[in-house]
Formats: sequence, C-alpha cells, structure tokens
Amino acid sequence: MAAPLTLDALSKRYGDGPSILSSLSRSFEPGTLTLLVGPNGAGKTTLLRLLAVQAYPTSGTVRYGEIDVHEEPYRYLQRVGLVHAGPELPEHLTAEELLEWILRSRGHWSDDEGSARIAALLDRLRLDERRENLIGTYSSGMTQKAQVAAAFVAEPAVVLMDEPLRSLDTATTEATVDLLNEFVADGGLALVASHLTDALRPHADAVVRLGEESPVSV
Repeated sequence: MAAPLTLDALSKRYGDGPSILSSLSRSFEPGTLTLLVGPNGAGKTTLLRLLAVQAYPTSGTVRYGEIDVHEEPYRYLQRVGLVHAGPELPEHLTAEELLEWILRSRGHWSDDEGSARIAALLDRLRLDERRENLIGTYSSGMTQKAQVAAAFVAEPAVVLMDEPLRSLDTATTEATVDLLNEFVADGGLALVASHLTDALRPHADAVVRLGEESPVSV
C-alpha cells in the first residue's frame, strides 16, 4: 500500500525566468490515478521531475508519507516507478538486462521468479523477440514499451509517468492502461501526464489542469 504524496507550497523557477509552478499545494492519495493535463509549457513535466527528485524545488516541499523526498531520496525512490519524458534508458543493455538490474537493485530479484516475471511483463507489453537486443537498436515504440515495463517490474507503490502512451500501438496502449488500472486497484498511487487523454480520462480519479493561475481539478 502506498502512502499519500503531499505537495506543500511547491514552487519552481529556472534562473531569473518566470515561475513554472507557484505555491502548489495538493495531496494525492493511494489507490488513485491522477491525470495531469495542460498545454506545452504548463508545468506537467516540471512537476513530475520534482516528484521524481530529478529537480529540486525553488521553495516548498514534497512529502511521501513522513519522508521529505528531496532530503531522503533513496528511501522514497525505492518505492517509485518512472516513465521519463524522453527515451532515457541505458542503450548498452537489453530490455531483459534492464529489468533484471532494476529488480536486483531494489532487492526483488529471485533466481526462481525473476526471469519469469520479466518475460511475462514483456509479453504483456508485446515487446517481441528483440527484447534480447540492445535498447540502442530499438524503435521509439519498443523503447517506450521498455520504459513502461521498467516502471512496473519492481512492484512500486508510486508510478510517475510522462506521456507513457507516446509511440505505442493500440494493443500496447490497452495493455498499459490495464496495468495502470490493476496497479491503482491494488492500492498504488499513479500520476500521469499525457496529451492522449481519451484512453486515460475514463479511468482517472482526478484530472488536474496545469497552466492556470492556480491548478484546476476537472
């Protein structure tokens, strides 16, 4: 079961530029899927980067339960699965090697079950026999499938996804939405930024529109 993810007066600006996010306060609860929407530049990726500890706030805090995520990132990130805004995967590994590394690094590897878990997840996401090839040789769609698999393989408590459906075919889009629904039904906490809202909006518990003077739930 996840813990709440709480933003307290969270603000972010880069250098002397305008604020990307300003005094954002909100709590996201376990067992919910929140869809982040808004035009390019509204702050969706910035917010997810802050929640993934890939950036630090100008002011304010992010807490996961009792953990300040920017003061204790290791404790927090052990519970988090990520889909990045870009194809930020190690190109010198295969998809299978990447998922095994994630399981081992989080203490979830089992010689009896690890390989079977990886195979079942990649089968479900329709990553074909090229899963044994280097990620650097993958198409954009295959890379995205590997990203989605990487987010879920270690059974996280929180998933943060930036455009997870980008470059996916229809069947894999449906498989990804199914994985999200099952994750949330099991008590997981999901935040997803996407322009492809038709597939996700029917399953979202909340839709937060960024880019307004203050974020609006719709």
